[in-house]
Amino acid sequence: MSRDKASTMDADLQKVFGNPVPELYEAASGHDAPPALARALELRSFLALTEEQVARVRDRVHADMDPERDMGELSADKLRFDAQWLEAALEARDGYRAALGELLRTMPPPDRQARPVRTAQLRATATLPPSAAPAPQRAGAARSRRP
Repeated sequence: MSRDKASTMDADLQKVFGNPVPELYEAASGHDAPPALARALELRSFLALTEEQVARVRDRVHADMDPERDMGELSADKLRFDAQWLEAALEARDGYRAALGELLRTMPPPDRQARPVRTAQLRATATLPPSAAPAPQRAGAARSRRP
C-alpha cells in the first residue's frame, strides 16, 4: 500500500487517532489494533495512491500544454484520453475521501475501545393453566396397520 505517500486526509487521521500516520501504521500491525484503525489506514492508502494518479495526469496535461512546447506535438485525442483518465481518478479520489471521512465521523472515539458486551440471559417462566396440561403420551399417536 501507499504508506510513504502523503494523502489529503493525513491530518484528519492524526487528529482522530492522536498519532502521526507512520506511527498509526505501526500500531495497526499489532494484534490488538482496533478494526477501525485498520480500515481507516486501508482507505487512506487507496486515497494516497489515487491522489498520486490525479497528480500524474495533471502534470502530464500541464507538460503537454506548456507554452514552450511545439504545437505540432499537441494531440486532441491524447488530451481527451487524459481528460477521461483524470475524471475517473478524481471520482475515485472523491469516493475514498468520502468513505474515509464517514468512517472517521462514525467510529467510536479511540479512548473507548470496543469491548465485548455482556447481556443478561433472561429466562421466561410461565405456569400453564390445568386445561393446557400436556396430552397423554398415546394421544394422537398413529395406529399401525395389521396385515
